[in-house]
Amino acid sequence: MLLNELRVRHESRWRLAILIAGVLLLTACFFSLAVGEIFIWPWSPDSLLEQQLLTQLRFPRLLAALAIGASLAASGAVLQVLLGNPLAEPGVLGISGGASLALVVVLFALPFAPTPLIMMAAAMVGAFCFTLILVGLSQRRKVSTARLLLIGVALGILSGAMVTWAFYFSDDLNLRMLMYWLMGSVAGVSWPQLVLLVAMMPVLVWLCLQGKKLDLLMLGENQARQLGLDVAAFRWRLILIVSLLVGASVALGGIIGFIGLVVPHLLRLALGAENRFLLPLSALFGALLLALADTLARVLLPAAELPVGVVITTLGAPLFIWMLLRSQLD
Repeated sequence: MLLNELRVRHESRWRLAILIAGVLLLTACFFSLAVGEIFIWPWSPDSLLEQQLLTQLRFPRLLAALAIGASLAASGAVLQVLLGNPLAEPGVLGISGGASLALVVVLFALPFAPTPLIMMAAAMVGAFCFTLILVGLSQRRKVSTARLLLIGVALGILSGAMVTWAFYFSDDLNLRMLMYWLMGSVAGVSWPQLVLLVAMMPVLVWLCLQGKKLDLLMLGENQARQLGLDVAAFRWRLILIVSLLVGASVALGGIIGFIGLVVPHLLRLALGAENRFLLPLSALFGALLLALADTLARVLLPAAELPVGVVITTLGAPLFIWMLLRSQLD
């Protein structure tokens, strides 16, 4: 009876956290739509200009920020279980860098402007290749979690250097402007680009429903198999899904780091490691964090706009250092 009461109480904490996250997310959405050089009540714009600002600028970028934040946070939570590393994250492990490198290769290779679907496909392939490298290395017992983290960081640095060289030798103004976008920005997102959400949202919902299987995987591969989980097939599905979400996120908003690291890690410290609750809660808080960061990026400077990736990095880097100091790395 006592154990049952403790379980019910623990689950009620998770549900309360999800409710609080939902309320905070709605509040952040309101401020994202309302705040700017012109304050606009989202439900009653006073003029045609305000209506156009809402529908053509603020609303598309808000949807992109929500989708990217939720996708990166949920992907980070999954990678931390899949790689057995509490500091795993698409940006830190270089997966986002692989997606951006593939995008730049496609932009240089194609003589015409690629469509959003082509960009997502390219970014997904790049993310998949880098994820495959890391998961393959993680299966080797000789590679410790600390060394795996350093390999991911090195891959990210290498991809970033190659992208920088590509832009340095390019005379195309559009490619140079793309460098700003790769710093992390949803400022230029338009409705046609949001067709990527049609692919992202069902996949994200599916990923958030895999918490029970991830809980089995955390028990160990042998125990998970004994409980009926096809570990190999499940791992490959997760690799494919994470690659798709990270690739689509990079295609929409460039490289935005630390969300997949900070959000699930702090939630584990605060509430526990039950993935059936952690995954949807990570998605909610990831969306909340990126929506707030994008709003700050728009309003911090009166005559300019910061890349949201810079804002996230400024907030996330100190937390990352703190986590490194707290973590017991191999």
